Amino acid sequence: MNISSSSIVLSIADFRTQMLGSLMNLGSDTSSSFGDIMSQFQAGGGNSPAALKSNASVGANTASASAGLNMSLRDPQSAYTMMTKINALDVTYKSQYSELTTMESYLPRIEEAVQQLGKTAVTDGNDSIKAKLQDFAQQYNAWVQRFKPDVQSGGVLANTQAGELPLYELDQVIENRFIGAKDGFNGLADMGISVDANTGLMSVNTSLLDAALANNKSAVVDAVGEFSTKFAASAHLLASDDNFIQHRLNNLNSAVTYIDGNTGSWQKEFGSGDAASPVGKIAQALAAYNKTTGM
Repeated sequence: MNISSSSIVLSIADFRTQMLGSLMNLGSDTSSSFGDIMSQFQAGGGNSPAALKSNASVGANTASASAGLNMSLRDPQSAYTMMTKINALDVTYKSQYSELTTMESYLPRIEEAVQQLGKTAVTDGNDSIKAKLQDFAQQYNAWVQRFKPDVQSGGVLANTQAGELPLYELDQVIENRFIGAKDGFNGLADMGISVDANTGLMSVNTSLLDAALANNKSAVVDAVGEFSTKFAASAHLLASDDNFIQHRLNNLNSAVTYIDGNTGSWQKEFGSGDAASPVGKIAQALAAYNKTTGM
């Protein structure tokens, strides 16, 4: 067995390459906790240098990337590929943290808006009731237009359950067919309030609403109050400490802290890899993160 100092250095580098490979999976399964990922990381993972190398681009121009390579490694290209991925993940996690924090901050606003809607009374004029519903629809649509692009393909929060769930849950409250059931309504749709299946935007059909008000105004007001209570409860729960958004934020913060605390030593050992080059909304979210954290 070769136990020279150089072979030991290479063996340690190979082992650390396997361990760091586990870090690249963080975020591929958004339901995993950071503790789960770190347990795998500490156990060594299962990504060998050969496996990592198989993920590298065929025919990569090693010469042009030489500044980011550690040529003392047995497989510098695999280490380079690994560090390039880690650099990209660092940007991804910081961008997600920033955008998810912003999403969370919007929930109390929309909760307050629907609570104002819930103050609708039978003594209000029909035009006032219509105006309140249209005003809430406008505020709800601003929420959808701000965050729905995030969860679509290529968005900052694409394939992130914590980002997708708030949009889905609040949409489902509006489309709940049991709201107003005790007064004979089959959901808000019977009053002309609906959500477009493609855009996710809420609309108020004033003709249907006028007819419902003319037929049974107190039933409409009761249904609006019921909707307000359910919607506000959902918005409040989504922004609570023990829910998806906070869990994901905690995991992202742990991952970012770990990467930031170790990148310097990893770069010395494995090379720097390619720096990430974010564009569009991801670049904007990263800039917001850096501004908030003073980086």
